[in-house]
Amino acid sequence: MKLTDKPLFLKSEHFAVARTLPEALGPYAVDSGGFSELQRHGRWTRTPRQYVQDLRRIWEHVGPYEWAAGQDWMCEDLIIHGGQAGPLHFVGTHLSVAEHQRRTVENFLELRSLAPDLRIIPTLQGRTIPDYEHCRELYERAGVNLRAEPTVGLGSVCRLQSTNEGAAIVTAMAAHGLRLHGFGFKTLGLAKVGHLLASADSAAWSYHARKRPPLPGHSHKNCANCLTYALQWRARVIAAIPTWHQPILDGREAA
Repeated sequence: MKLTDKPLFLKSEHFAVARTLPEALGPYAVDSGGFSELQRHGRWTRTPRQYVQDLRRIWEHVGPYEWAAGQDWMCEDLIIHGGQAGPLHFVGTHLSVAEHQRRTVENFLELRSLAPDLRIIPTLQGRTIPDYEHCRELYERAGVNLRAEPTVGLGSVCRLQSTNEGAAIVTAMAAHGLRLHGFGFKTLGLAKVGHLLASADSAAWSYHARKRPPLPGHSHKNCANCLTYALQWRARVIAAIPTWHQPILDGREAA
């Protein structure tokens, strides 16, 4: 973030342990680290108050961010039931989708109560269109007007984004007039529904770079943490999307 003015999506847990926090040169948003938390622990290990403290430190030292994700509960099968995906082991929450949605909305309400000034966004979670509609209704019943929110996160679509099912979910939620941020949207997903998103993030560039030799003239083992590689990837993705379809594309920092 101290090396580029391009939009970035940065992990809050990295800030929490950093001794010094450089000032951001451009716009950025903050990821709560929910996927890693639930994948490794099956629960949140940081309390809402601890998370708010981290967000305040980031705001004060790095600069005002566009928004921060809440401590939501993803609804992918691996997150809920546990299992193995490549090198990643998921312990599983062993809760229902409905319970994940209830906890997601409850957490958002608590975070906004603790820190109404910190631009924490609501996020929709689910597995099917009726699930997402139910989650949207939970927010509305709690008095949250999602149409009035500058950004609404759309979670648990990362593995579905390039499918017709994923496209249908994005289309259904966008039809409510929501300014959606697509978490973890890659090239195929953006090609299908990028025009329905206000913004999106992806760490795909880092995963791709790990499997390839470094760029010419680069001395590191691979470019998984390389700004040049990330910016080139971003430029290629944006160039491949028709200009009238382009969301703001945030580069998620490498895991």
